[in-house]
Amino acid sequence: MLATGVDIIYVPRVERAVKAFGDRFLMRVYTPLERLYCRERVPELAVRFAAKEAVAKALGVGMRILARDGIQWHEAEIIGDMRGKPMVRLHGWAAQRAEALGLTQWSVSLSHEREYAVALVVAM
Repeated sequence: MLATGVDIIYVPRVERAVKAFGDRFLMRVYTPLERLYCRERVPELAVRFAAKEAVAKALGVGMRILARDGIQWHEAEIIGDMRGKPMVRLHGWAAQRAEALGLTQWSVSLSHEREYAVALVVAM
């Protein structure tokens, strides 16, 4: 099986959430490793937000806030390897869903600029 997901987000939307809710927002959406990597850099946070949405789409379930069988924010973790290449790490229900679908290999591509961040996820 081949699965894909793509998402785009308006970077100022994430900036507003960080300013309005601070650590509450950051801890709800991002894992400790993601927060450490991003160091509150808004474009990095925004592109990971988009990547989590793209992972949920590839799994065919969406995010829990919108769908009962969706994944939680921390269940899709987007971290960099030793060279900074982004990788998908799944936890909990997201990992179970991927296993049920036979999805064992994940690739993610991230891009951002001043106003938009986009993520593309491919799994097989």
